[in-house]
Amino acid sequence: MIRIIDNQYFVLETRNTSYIFGVLPTGQLEHMYYGKKITVLYSEADSEEDKIYLDGLRERHVFMPGNSNAYDPDHMQYTLQDMRLEMSSFGKGDSREPFIVIRHADGSVTSDFIFDSAKIKKGGLTLETLPTAYDEKEETETLSVTLKDVHYDLSLQLNYTVYADSNVITRNAILKNTSNEEIVIKRLLSNQIDFGSKDFNMASFTGAWTREMHRSDTRLLNGKHSVSSCHGSSSNFANPFTFLYRDGANEDCGEVYGFNLIYSGNHYEAAEVSGFGKTRFVQGINPEGFDWTLSTGEVFEAPESFMTFSAAGFNGMSQNMHHFIRNHIVRGFWKKKERPILLNSWEAAYFNISEAKLLKLAKAGKEVGIELFVMDDGWFGERNDDTSSLGDWDVNPKKLPHGLKGLCDKVRALGMDFGIWVEPEMVNANSKLYREHPDWTLEIPGKPHSEGRNQRVLDLGRTEVQDFIIKKMTEVFSSADISYVKWDMNRTMTDIYSGALSYANEGETAHRYMIGLYRVMKELTETFPAILFEGCSAGGNRFDPGILCYFPQIWGSDDTDAVARCEIETGYSYGYPLSTVTAHVSDVPNHQTLRKTPLETRFNVAAFGVLGYECNLCDMKKEELDAIKQQIAFYKEWRTLFFNGEFYRRRTMYDSLQRGNSVLETLPGNEIEWNVVSLDKKKAISFFMHLLTTPGYETGRIKPAGLRENVRYHLYNRELKYDIRDFGNLVNTVSPIHVKQDTLLLDLIAKKVKLDGEKEDLHLYGDTLMNAGAFLAPAFASTGYNNEVRPFTDFASRIYVIEEE
Repeated sequence: MIRIIDNQYFVLETRNTSYIFGVLPTGQLEHMYYGKKITVLYSEADSEEDKIYLDGLRERHVFMPGNSNAYDPDHMQYTLQDMRLEMSSFGKGDSREPFIVIRHADGSVTSDFIFDSAKIKKGGLTLETLPTAYDEKEETETLSVTLKDVHYDLSLQLNYTVYADSNVITRNAILKNTSNEEIVIKRLLSNQIDFGSKDFNMASFTGAWTREMHRSDTRLLNGKHSVSSCHGSSSNFANPFTFLYRDGANEDCGEVYGFNLIYSGNHYEAAEVSGFGKTRFVQGINPEGFDWTLSTGEVFEAPESFMTFSAAGFNGMSQNMHHFIRNHIVRGFWKKKERPILLNSWEAAYFNISEAKLLKLAKAGKEVGIELFVMDDGWFGERNDDTSSLGDWDVNPKKLPHGLKGLCDKVRALGMDFGIWVEPEMVNANSKLYREHPDWTLEIPGKPHSEGRNQRVLDLGRTEVQDFIIKKMTEVFSSADISYVKWDMNRTMTDIYSGALSYANEGETAHRYMIGLYRVMKELTETFPAILFEGCSAGGNRFDPGILCYFPQIWGSDDTDAVARCEIETGYSYGYPLSTVTAHVSDVPNHQTLRKTPLETRFNVAAFGVLGYECNLCDMKKEELDAIKQQIAFYKEWRTLFFNGEFYRRRTMYDSLQRGNSVLETLPGNEIEWNVVSLDKKKAISFFMHLLTTPGYETGRIKPAGLRENVRYHLYNRELKYDIRDFGNLVNTVSPIHVKQDTLLLDLIAKKVKLDGEKEDLHLYGDTLMNAGAFLAPAFASTGYNNEVRPFTDFASRIYVIEEE
């Protein structure tokens, strides 16, 4: 709900939050409140006395602080430097992070935008050049506030859309040049919010390739803290999602503000504490390396930012974000459809593929219950490694003598869907495309080029390049009954230069690329609405809401190691729902870390995303294949819950466990616990894992969240069998004959003898589970073993099912 009061106050309300701002006597917009929903009297029947309560949210100033600058001689009581503003121009006394910076035709960079008008319309924001959130029920409202520069004929429109069901408010800015002179935009952000205090911490998600989404927290005391990308993508170095939280907040309580940006390119987030103890947060396109020439009559659209507030801690904030992305970002045929379990050929074969080898792998996948077989890289041109053929999207007849259709038809005859890998935004210098169109790439003519993965970035700011990709991918996707496409982008931008732009416009290159990319993705997803597109960029190098507007899921990381993925998926969970993060079970030793983890842990971690497998099933032992078959059967039974359920972090790698004096016990986050609960709260799945085993420590306990308090639940586990070889020489303490390790005799015994795992069978009320928790079967602690003991080696984990009785 949105209300405009006397054309001076603006009240935006979601289900649980209020956002209020007003017009200052000088014409700027003052931010007054954002947080837990409060009572505001705003009906036409309200008396003037009632409206005083709204005025009480405003700051009052009588004398301006020393060494400050007043906005004008008529308002000497305050300075913009010490006001909470909705939008800060540059040059009028506020030296904090500006929202907008413009270089005018006369060389000035001072802007002075003041309130002009406001209106409310039904529905959400729509932009010509960029994707936005949407509401298929059309229950949203958008407030558009127009500001005018008092000295230059420019119009700035601030748009606010309220998604009441998700407790989310979006913001965007549109600048229109209504003057007779050309201007240059140096900075135009999407969101600015000024808080009246500095008791905040900022959590950002940083990392690198194979190390995405590491949560880093910074105490905001003084000065500025920023995270940003200037790589041409939203990047694995700094995701655009971030959140601020007040001191004392944790997973389940405390005040938390979450922010994200519907944009896949260079972004910028900054929190700045002023000398007056106020905190400003801004978000938008990264100003570094950016400028945009705006001619008379033209408009520039900033990306849409979205924000949420929760008084229920990090989990409350995350659930708002999850609800919003599921319902208002992801769209199309696959929005609410459960995703198929896939088998990807990459780690099984890499570039060394053939029709025969792929069909053998597909048949093995069919035997264990795989639903979708995906042929990864290596199927086109002379693609035998990563040095050639990107851009030449024609089938290699030596590898696929019957073409894509021939392989696809044979896979479908097995009873599975078929998918492929493409990387349309890239080109190898060793390719027909590059030899024909060397000017189509982002590189500086005549200068050495910084290389990445032996490939270069096509200039998607050029319409002819967009048209080529659309035409060529349409041919590929139409050549067979393709159900799935993995869309990759394996390098960041360097030497960012477009031969299609003039010297004065080169600062537009990276943003024009994004506009072109969105056009390409929009046309292809509309032409092929039933194809399940999965975004990928060397893993999570472009994991953001902009991509999710077109592709409903994104590859979380090229690191498939279960331990590394546990931290990565925890990081994603703060801002993104499980249904958007794809995760695979792979072979051990893991191809990225050489770590060996239990097959069950690899499955358990991957099950909390969109499940897939990326291992060579043809080389696996029967016991492993049987285990995978059981895993897939379990996942299919509970897939709806994983896909639609409400996710809770209970313990993470960011927790510090202080249970004793052991070094292992005090390592941050040695135990991890997640749970996901059905929307009707009748079913739940809990995940419990530890990293390193603590000697002699038997106790384990889970405390799920989100259940009904006065309802009784049945808690049980997946019953597992254990290989006697996992116990090493201990087998000789019970064996009637001595058995040497790594012998044929031991292998023969292991095929016949399996040890029963522990069985959990508990009946507890929801409030008991959530508040007291449930103790699990004791872990193995070297003093004995039977089927009431839980073997819990390094990196071990369990999944527990909780059902209402």
